[in-house]
Amino acid sequence: MDPSFLVIQALNGFASASSLFITACGLTLVFGVTRIVNFAHGSLYMVGAYTAATLVPRLLEFSYGPVSFWAGILIAALVVGLIGVLIEVLLLRRIYGAPELFQLLATFGIVLVMQDLVVQVFGPQDILGPRAPGLRLPVEILGRRFPSYELALIAAGPIVLGLVWLILSKTRFGVLIRAATQDREMVAALGVNQALLFTGTLFLGAFLAGLGGALQIPRVAANTGMDLSIIAECFVVTVVGGMGSVPGAFLAALIIGQLQAFGILIFPKSTLVVVFLLMAVVLAIRPYGFFGRPEIVGGTHAVGIASRKPIRGGTVIALVVLALLAGLPLVGDSYLLKVATEILIFALFAFSLQLLIGIGGLVSFGHAAFFGLGAYGAALGVKWLGASMEAALPLGLLLAGAGAALIGAFVVRLSGIYLAMMTLAAAQILFAVAFQWVDATGGDNGIVGVWPPSWAGGRSAYYLLTLALTAAALFLIKRVIDAPFGYALRAARDSEARAEAIGLHIRRHRWLAFILAGAGAGLAGGLYAFSRGSVDPSLLGIPTSVDALTMLLLGGIETIAGPLVGAAVLHALRDQIMPLTPLWRLCLGMSIIAMVLIFPRGLVGTLRQWREERA
Repeated sequence: MDPSFLVIQALNGFASASSLFITACGLTLVFGVTRIVNFAHGSLYMVGAYTAATLVPRLLEFSYGPVSFWAGILIAALVVGLIGVLIEVLLLRRIYGAPELFQLLATFGIVLVMQDLVVQVFGPQDILGPRAPGLRLPVEILGRRFPSYELALIAAGPIVLGLVWLILSKTRFGVLIRAATQDREMVAALGVNQALLFTGTLFLGAFLAGLGGALQIPRVAANTGMDLSIIAECFVVTVVGGMGSVPGAFLAALIIGQLQAFGILIFPKSTLVVVFLLMAVVLAIRPYGFFGRPEIVGGTHAVGIASRKPIRGGTVIALVVLALLAGLPLVGDSYLLKVATEILIFALFAFSLQLLIGIGGLVSFGHAAFFGLGAYGAALGVKWLGASMEAALPLGLLLAGAGAALIGAFVVRLSGIYLAMMTLAAAQILFAVAFQWVDATGGDNGIVGVWPPSWAGGRSAYYLLTLALTAAALFLIKRVIDAPFGYALRAARDSEARAEAIGLHIRRHRWLAFILAGAGAGLAGGLYAFSRGSVDPSLLGIPTSVDALTMLLLGGIETIAGPLVGAAVLHALRDQIMPLTPLWRLCLGMSIIAMVLIFPRGLVGTLRQWREERA
């Protein structure tokens, strides 16, 4: 290739890496201190872009010049920093004592709220900001033109790295951030005002997110989809570099920027998956990223589990609920049965995730991988093998179980957020395969014509079939949970060192749990495929994994009824809110935030806790 072309591509990669680092640096700092997986970080990035695209043109009208442009960028970042403070004071500070996964759920609610608020404040149109004064004309490098603003972005990354290093190394606030990143409990024991430390860290993290978004306005139009497009890459940078490591985030961003610049030339179809392949490879070699430290494992704060006695008469209650659900076709119309079928399917999906999170303490952000494998396994069986539903459902279950066995073999070596992100990487790789392998999977069009046979084609018949298979699967998973195998998983969850000391083979138990959970999710995916009559890559996407996690957390972890209640509540909120108002994301997000504040252990879990406290 032409050397000048390679140089230009490398510079493009450095510009992208610099922009990505500035945003991801804030996420790294926030997680290092607060341990919150902040899904709303991408929303702050989006608000920074919209604020700058709106503010900077007005400043340039009064005084055209570089000073006005860069002042507008910094003011936009400061505004976003103050928004971060409001989020911390009004919401996050109230739930620091809640399990960490419920804090994650609250930030997901913030994402939904911010999407509608941005549209209401700035309008639904994309907003392209002005070009930077003094950096409008391109420069010539080796005979090729290159945007001068991209060179400014390349310089911005190292400048931010240096300033953050100065803050962390030369100020008391920075020393406290580094100390909290290493041992937050010890910092609290020394009498440091954690509330003030967390607020300052959220301001700095939100400021960097807003700065990263504001710097994009001459390159990319501010739009309502940029929050989700940046957050996945920020998580990858943070995890690959090592949680809480700013130099690690800088190195990871540089590598990702170059992979994106040159990967499209070597493997044109790799654009959807290259960053997740990098994360998977790095975590397979270095389980804690480039400069990360081993996480303290054991304990139940992440998922908020406590040992609980079984409910008296639980079997009778379950049989009564099953009988009531079986009688639903007698009183329900076709639409109600359709909704009830979906609730049962997603309850099974969420319950299979509960085996990993609630019992094993293994947080998965990519559980949609197994749901999608089950759906595609059944659909491919129908399309390519001409299999009936009776044969296609087991094929989907087996494919999901095999995929879980393969993914689990790598995942069980990890822990904490690194394990969760490895599952996300696996799901995104499978999503890319389903999206781009058009000959086999149909690409983004998916596979259609996946219908049940005539005997199960009626709405009532398919509902009863789904109820029977879901009840059977839940019964088997519950038996596993109550068996010695389930108690071994609990032991490893609560204290890995003690579990190993008494001779438990922890990795083997967790690997088997992944296979069982994957098979359960695969059965749910197969049932969903036949209920819809089609499959598509969205079943493997991040929103599907978020749905499963949301349903589990809304209902309550380590409760039998939790996934069913969570699935019913989430479907009810969507079905009731979406038709009533265009601001359904705002309403849904506020509902999720309210539930987290009122029911910090999920609906069923909190009610159970209240009952035990009263007793």
